[in-house]
Amino acid sequence: MISRYERDEMIPSIDTAKKIANLLDTSVGYLLGENEEADLFKNPEMLKRFKDILSFPKDKQEHILFAIDAMIKSTKLENI
Repeated sequence: MISRYERDEMIPSIDTAKKIANLLDTSVGYLLGENEEADLFKNPEMLKRFKDILSFPKDKQEHILFAIDAMIKSTKLENI
């Protein structure tokens, strides 16, 4: 059924779209590409990294995200 939606052979009902969005923990707007950040995770290398991080225990995720946040902040300050 999903592949038929992807090939534009069928259009899901609003209720079905809501259920799919709920299962994917996102919004119907995001699924429809109405989000300005819809392309955010189209980079497969970045998506893989985030999936890897999500597979780690919560404490390890927090350490990794803390380090990433520090590097982002440092890089932004360099560009000022």
